[in-house]
Amino acid sequence: MNIIEVALLVKKQFLTLKALYNNSNSTQRELASITGLSLGSVNSAVRSLRACHYIADGTVTEEGVEALQPYKVCNAVILAAGLSSRFAPISYEKPKGLLCVRGDVLIERQIEQLQRAGIKDITVVVGYKKEQFFYLQKKYGVSIVVNDEYVLRNNNSSLWAVRDRLSNTYVCSSDDYFASNPFEKYVWKAYYAAQYAAGPTKEWCLTADSEGRITDVNIGGSDSWYMLGHAYFDRAFSRSFIHILADEYDSPETADELWEGIYKKHLNVLDMDLKPYQDGIINEFDSLDELEGFDPHFLQNVDSEIFDNIMSVLGCGKDEIREMYPLKQGLTNLSCHFATDKGEFVYRHPGDGTDRIIDRAEEVKVQKIASKLHLDKTFIYEDPLKGWKISAFIPNCKNLDPHNEAQIQEAMKMARKLHDSGESINRVFNFYDEAKNYERLLRECGPIEIKGYGGMAQKVERLEQFVERDNAPHCLCHVDFLGANFLVGKNDDISLIDWEYAGMGDYAIDFGTFCVCCQLDDEQIEFALEAYFGRTPTDEERRHNLAHIQLAGWCWYLWGLYMESVDSPIGEWLYIYYKYAQGFLDRTLKMYEEA
Repeated sequence: MNIIEVALLVKKQFLTLKALYNNSNSTQRELASITGLSLGSVNSAVRSLRACHYIADGTVTEEGVEALQPYKVCNAVILAAGLSSRFAPISYEKPKGLLCVRGDVLIERQIEQLQRAGIKDITVVVGYKKEQFFYLQKKYGVSIVVNDEYVLRNNNSSLWAVRDRLSNTYVCSSDDYFASNPFEKYVWKAYYAAQYAAGPTKEWCLTADSEGRITDVNIGGSDSWYMLGHAYFDRAFSRSFIHILADEYDSPETADELWEGIYKKHLNVLDMDLKPYQDGIINEFDSLDELEGFDPHFLQNVDSEIFDNIMSVLGCGKDEIREMYPLKQGLTNLSCHFATDKGEFVYRHPGDGTDRIIDRAEEVKVQKIASKLHLDKTFIYEDPLKGWKISAFIPNCKNLDPHNEAQIQEAMKMARKLHDSGESINRVFNFYDEAKNYERLLRECGPIEIKGYGGMAQKVERLEQFVERDNAPHCLCHVDFLGANFLVGKNDDISLIDWEYAGMGDYAIDFGTFCVCCQLDDEQIEFALEAYFGRTPTDEERRHNLAHIQLAGWCWYLWGLYMESVDSPIGEWLYIYYKYAQGFLDRTLKMYEEA
């Protein structure tokens, strides 16, 4: 019997044949209950299946089993590469799919359910903290595929990594909890699992035709079925989806797309049904609060060093810790909000590898200085070895507004207070030396083939020689002195945060960074300079500080070029840094040469 003959099965025949395969000797009434078909439809299907010799004596024949083969599930792919940032801070230590919920590790429960359904070929696509998943290969015999693009792209990159394995395939998320096993050995056609939302919802809502095919997908809706849980790709869907993904993969817009977003754009080509599930069968958790609602004992049972840290510093119980959600992440660290009976706080978790570039003991030292000087009013505690930190949370705070003269004045007063403090640490910072380091890294990636770069670099070297001859005061500087690191709270009370790059250097370092990163114009620069000195600056002071605007732009421009060379683009900031480096170069050189 060939596939063309088997393809003549219609849906009611398939459903009846599959039901009888799983439940031999069932009555037609029982088959109607199992399949959801009317008794008349089952009666008709049974007659046609008998005529084809697919069933006999209440059981499925060998010919019937062969007729089911085109619908047999070949394998499953479990997507487990993502960061799960909404599950902060637990996801800082462990991927979401490895959390233990109601006594089961989420991904292990799912693997076991697949295996019980007869699906033995299972691939787990990993990325974030990938090594923590490797044990699954030995324990369950699954395949592991590493997605190296998980940071740069959305989950479409995980399907691209296993495109050669997509056939009749379940596509699952590692962090779903299925109350009952949703997996089957035979499936009629491609589908996406769905649950009904009564009232408004922000989920991906589905519209289907009378045959169940999805005809529209909208983000947000009301009284609608919405995507929830797993999907199933049949061979036809897999072939079409891989072809579309191949055509669009290198497009810049595709990088941030969920695979579901790509599907949404091609509904006319990609044939997929809506498969409804009752409430409670499929469970997804978008936050720790949602997970606690499903498993009230989760936090009490979770093994987390982060929670131990919070309890040791704040003297609270684990049951007090609540309202956890991620905050905007920095370049080197992860941060989340949490609350206890004592108030609201921020937990900062050091990013991987930061121990190699940041001296945490020095950071602790400078944090204590900043707290003592009342420059950073948020600091509570930092571990000098591991770098995790707890700070007070400032509700409804905003970043410094560079167009607000009062805030600029206050920022300059804070800079002056730090510089005049007489405090010191061991770290040293210099724009020119830092830029040369980035240039060295950049040349390791290949020659710098930028028109005018060589001449510009020579001029910067001359400017640095002039600046060094100024013998300007060296002091403790923040270094990362930019608007995003100023938190403006109630009554315009300002805290200066993120001291990990602070070091001893020329006093004008902070002014240079501030002007570039706040994108100040000449009038604002002059205002800020007078605010810093509390008077009209001398010609020598003015040219020295303007030169540091150039050196700041040059340093961060080189950093940006290096980041671009290692496929970590920084967008418009590359041009912003260049604009200040170029715009202040000849200008400040002329000021020095005329002097």
